[in-house]
Amino acid sequence: MGPGRAGLDTGDPGWRQSGMERLWQSDFRRLMDENTFTENFNNQGWPSKTFLCYMVERLDGDTEILLDEYKGFVRNKIRSWNLDRNQRYRLTCFISWTPCYNCAQKLTTFLEENRHISLHIFASRIYSVNDSGCHRSGLRALQERAGITIMTSEDFERCWVTFVDHKEKPFQPWEGLVVKSQELCDELQAILRDQ
Repeated sequence: MGPGRAGLDTGDPGWRQSGMERLWQSDFRRLMDENTFTENFNNQGWPSKTFLCYMVERLDGDTEILLDEYKGFVRNKIRSWNLDRNQRYRLTCFISWTPCYNCAQKLTTFLEENRHISLHIFASRIYSVNDSGCHRSGLRALQERAGITIMTSEDFERCWVTFVDHKEKPFQPWEGLVVKSQELCDELQAILRDQ
């Protein structure tokens, strides 16, 4: 999903060797360091990594039940879950980049095979390095199965409060956040409308 190719399972051997997998599998850490969040989610820059914060809710009629065991953050991979196919779930992701073409294809396939799961992606910025435009077609295909939006100031704050070890500090929007979010939102809408 952009730099670092975050996704359901990209098989990135560099990531496995980094020790992050051991950290994730041990479930040692549930909150992201505030500097990691700022460096990777700030929509003004171009970080080389992709981070993804996620939470899963079970939908029961009009009730949404947050499943704490399926909440956290990762870099480059989400481990497999065995969610009951007789239940309905909503997966919400806050991600530092929109999915790249390959990851968008994998997510689309995953959602087609797991219709009991709905996905909504809140992205900090748009991954558009590929000049061929295939990232655009990947996002359009994914949009048919999932909601994709650009993070607003409120979304950044929600991510900060939910996933960051902020030590009781309130979220401080950086200069230009609102303007950049609107520019990216307009760009994403144009991508999703374009055929």
